[in-house]
Amino acid sequence: MIDFSVQKTGLEHNIQKARENHIIIPTIAQMQHPETIPGKIQDQLKNVGLWDINPLNLFRITWKNEAKEFGGLYQAVPNYIEFPSELTGVPCRIVAMVGKWFPTGCHKVGASFGCLAPRLVTGQFDATYHKAVWPSTGNYCRGGAFNSKLLACQSVAILPAEMSKERFEWLRTIAGEVIATPGCESNVKEIFDKTNELKQDPQYMIFNQFEEMGNPLWHYNVTGNALADVFEAIKRPGDHFAGACFTSGSAGTLSTGDRLKDLYPTLKLAVGEALQCPTILENGFGGHRIEGIGDKHIPWIHNVKNTDMAIAIDDEDSQRVLRFFNSAEGKKYMLEELKLDPEFVEKLSWLGISGIANLMCCIKMAKYYEFTEHDIVGTVLTDSAVMYGSRIEELNAEGEYRERDAAVDYNLHLAGLKTDSMMELNYVQRKRVHNLKYYTWVEQQGKTSEELNALWYDTEGTWDAVHKQAAELDEMINEFNEATGLLKNL
Repeated sequence: MIDFSVQKTGLEHNIQKARENHIIIPTIAQMQHPETIPGKIQDQLKNVGLWDINPLNLFRITWKNEAKEFGGLYQAVPNYIEFPSELTGVPCRIVAMVGKWFPTGCHKVGASFGCLAPRLVTGQFDATYHKAVWPSTGNYCRGGAFNSKLLACQSVAILPAEMSKERFEWLRTIAGEVIATPGCESNVKEIFDKTNELKQDPQYMIFNQFEEMGNPLWHYNVTGNALADVFEAIKRPGDHFAGACFTSGSAGTLSTGDRLKDLYPTLKLAVGEALQCPTILENGFGGHRIEGIGDKHIPWIHNVKNTDMAIAIDDEDSQRVLRFFNSAEGKKYMLEELKLDPEFVEKLSWLGISGIANLMCCIKMAKYYEFTEHDIVGTVLTDSAVMYGSRIEELNAEGEYRERDAAVDYNLHLAGLKTDSMMELNYVQRKRVHNLKYYTWVEQQGKTSEELNALWYDTEGTWDAVHKQAAELDEMINEFNEATGLLKNL
């Protein structure tokens, strides 16, 4: 459960700081239904860029933003891409919501909001004293630093040194401090070690996405309902929501599946990971290149009991398809050989590396369960190729990309995906994966065995209860906004 106990002094400081910086905080309900955002705020957003350091961009933390870099408002159905069978090689419909149209170009700005907002509106985080520390494998610290800036808070971003240079370059313009820890996505322990070092100083408050319940609270209520909106908008007679796939990362996005299972009980939920670090499949370890997901541990906030399948993606597949989607020869192949729509082909730049991995998980799931044209599988595109320009340059440096390379990459690394390196999880296998949390969270990070068991056995008292806390959070946000006086004086 999220702690909503109020620290009066910190709350007073935060209210005053918000008043001075003209900060109005959106509710979770407004992120679900942005049409309810006050008209005067919407009018002001018409003059604000998507990435601008402007508190109004807090009201763009929603899947329903218009696909505009400047002045965009909202639409009834979230931005999504439907991948045609000519590309995927499976008859079922695969759809993915697009993270590119969030501020920072990534949906992690929502997850970080879900973690920061409860402590801000309770005064547990004092914006005049604390520094918000955002441990991450890439995008979460970007979202956290951005939200901190919008909310007039100091921030510290932590991410592995081997992440793309685009992330570091942008972070240095936003975060108060940027810390690069050793290794790649898989080196999550090194991130935890740095946060444990920092929290010895009381000024540093850690917002650890891998354990903060505000992360699944946001995704369950916002992402889960948004993906359901997409399904309801595109379904045809006889269609049903058959499956959803999300690479693990912090596991926050997997709580989207918890919401979808509430709405569509027969839906299958899969978690993806890198084949080069098969922690879920094989209790394995290793390094990989699928940026944005972290491994060698099971996140505290992963509701493993609700996960039906584990799927491993070869990082070579994701790299080759990244180049295929973003090269002239790859686009030519899709237009001339696959006969794909030119507008759709251009939208493939909306997939970052982890988004490509999510697409591959959907394809593998569809092949495993033999889904038909009446089955729909959903996922999300965390970020876009904008974050990986340097990675594409590295791939291009390997040599000229020719028509033959495009044909090989499509047929081998996308259409040729098989049902290897995946596992349908029964009760015992889920319990095995859940128990892996012990080694990170009890032995290293100070949790107790009783807390670990509660995550498994006390579903209604943990996961269900956290999901329902959105209403309480919204009530406190409304009280905070009322105390600043800004909303009523718009």
